[in-house]
Amino acid sequence: MTLTNLNDKTLLVVGLGLIGGSFAMACKNHGSVGRVIGYDRDAESLKGAMARKLVDHAESDLMAAVQAADIIFIAVPILATRSILTLMQPHLKPGTVLTDAGSAKGMVVSDARAVLTVAQCARFVPGHPIAGAERSGVMAAKADLYVNHRIILTPMAETEQDAVAMVTQLWESIGSHIDIMAIDHHDDVLAATSHLPHLLAFNLVDTLAKNTENSEIFHYAAGGFRDFTRIAASDPTMWHDIFMANRKSVLLVMDQYLAELHQLRNAVAHADGDYMKSVFGNAKEARDHFSQILSDRQLKDE
Repeated sequence: MTLTNLNDKTLLVVGLGLIGGSFAMACKNHGSVGRVIGYDRDAESLKGAMARKLVDHAESDLMAAVQAADIIFIAVPILATRSILTLMQPHLKPGTVLTDAGSAKGMVVSDARAVLTVAQCARFVPGHPIAGAERSGVMAAKADLYVNHRIILTPMAETEQDAVAMVTQLWESIGSHIDIMAIDHHDDVLAATSHLPHLLAFNLVDTLAKNTENSEIFHYAAGGFRDFTRIAASDPTMWHDIFMANRKSVLLVMDQYLAELHQLRNAVAHADGDYMKSVFGNAKEARDHFSQILSDRQLKDE
């Protein structure tokens, strides 16, 4: 990869929540670019970003921020992407590189192609950091959120390679690791590995909360319940947007899961121990294999 001198570049982070705030803070702390500007519609988020030194400058005027930027990182709720791109589009400097953090790339790409010019699309590098936390907002931002985490980039056919290289360089400068993936494949993979687990966690906690004996249920819940449902503490608005944006892929994996769950229910109803043992054994073997992959990857990354 050809390295670009980013010392004279200005980075604009649009949206200073956990994802955007952490990226801004990491780039500023590592000196990845010459200057970091933060934009957010919420005045308190701008104040918090300055108080925590996440950015060099907090800008309340999106037009002014965009006109000053050489690289723009969009970290807004995914259903707000099109409106943000629409507002930014007339004010983008020629050659400005755009990237984002949305976890459903098909809709983001569709929005970009609908709003941006051909030349601007050529500078757009769709991305998705595989990192996060249950807390949200600017006060939850962490400079090390992305260290040793995977960042999936899903360049469009028209995306120029030097734009991909620049975004790759920026992420790697803060300790992240890059994977390149096709847009549709990304959405299918994330529907299975991230979106469905969140849906199940939200649904289970909601179901139990509606139970008339819910106080006793939660009182006696053990560590396994806490671990499984931890992600139900995630931002409901963000996840609403994700499921709206990635409906097709989520429905495919949901249907597969429901079919398997129905078979398991029949096994329980008919005391089919052999089937249950087979499912549980296969799941344990797959989980152990997955854990080993993660362990090997961590050692390699270190």
